[in-house]
Amino acid sequence: MTKYTKIVGTGSSLPPRKVSNSDLAKMLAERGLETSDEWIVSRSGISSRHFADPGVMASDLATEAAQRAIEMAGLKPDDIDLIILATSTPDYLGGFPSTACVVQRKLGITNHCAAMDIQAVCSGFVYAVSVADSFIRSGMHKRALVIGAEVFSRILDFNDRTTCVLFGDGAGAVVLSQSDEPGILATRMHADGRHTDILCVPGSVSAGAVAGTAFLTMDGQAVFKLAVSVLEQVANEVLDAAGMQASQIDWLIPHQANIRIMQGTAKKLGLPLEKMVVTVDRHGNTSAASIPLAFDEAMRDGRIHPGQHILMEGVGGGFTWGAVLVRL
Repeated sequence: MTKYTKIVGTGSSLPPRKVSNSDLAKMLAERGLETSDEWIVSRSGISSRHFADPGVMASDLATEAAQRAIEMAGLKPDDIDLIILATSTPDYLGGFPSTACVVQRKLGITNHCAAMDIQAVCSGFVYAVSVADSFIRSGMHKRALVIGAEVFSRILDFNDRTTCVLFGDGAGAVVLSQSDEPGILATRMHADGRHTDILCVPGSVSAGAVAGTAFLTMDGQAVFKLAVSVLEQVANEVLDAAGMQASQIDWLIPHQANIRIMQGTAKKLGLPLEKMVVTVDRHGNTSAASIPLAFDEAMRDGRIHPGQHILMEGVGGGFTWGAVLVRL
């Protein structure tokens, strides 16, 4: 019998500390930098974001999101037999040990299930779902916990107003379960290492110290141009693979990076903006967490319901991109 993968639970977590554009403007003014709510909104669509307090790690946000997803799925933590966590801001230096293993411990999972991190920056959640789907379809695993979790506030340079206003912290999670009915209809992943420099943290560790910089750097214009192009391409790839048309999509959940990129993608697919889930205005760019955060919000407020088709797509440093087409 053919095995399929269904999404059976979603969850999310945001740090309590909400930082408005006005709050950031005051912070930057103390550093002699000018910005404003109008300037930030006009360029990104972002009005606020959440920053984690000192001592709060990616695993803390991930664990809370995972608990909510497991609860929605009607499962217990030990029912999970695979954990894949996408993050660019792991708990430990170099991601060693993996944040997925830390989350396994914090959830109290004792069944020795596999746990690993995936690093594809803002495409991380799409990559992680694609990998988990392959494992479930193969029969190797039956229930996977897939998480995107970030504390990007830790790698922002608050002397660079062009990047520090764009990002936020948060986590989102889904539970995937083996099913006799199709759920995940198609996935695609891509990368082009020729563009590693346009979005990166160009530092490394040498003799216990950081060589280079530990802050995020970005060529915004280059990222924008590439993102709109590849997101349209990969969306059409998964639609073709599933034998579907864009008009059959009920909800588009793009990576929440920039409202102009998101609107450009919807326009190229011929989708009305009313069919796009938008949280970037309140969350900022939460990298690998952005898609599952938006997914969970739309699930819990009743916009998304069983039988609908959802297209999720992400693009990020690497340069990486991918898409997942789902029937809920």
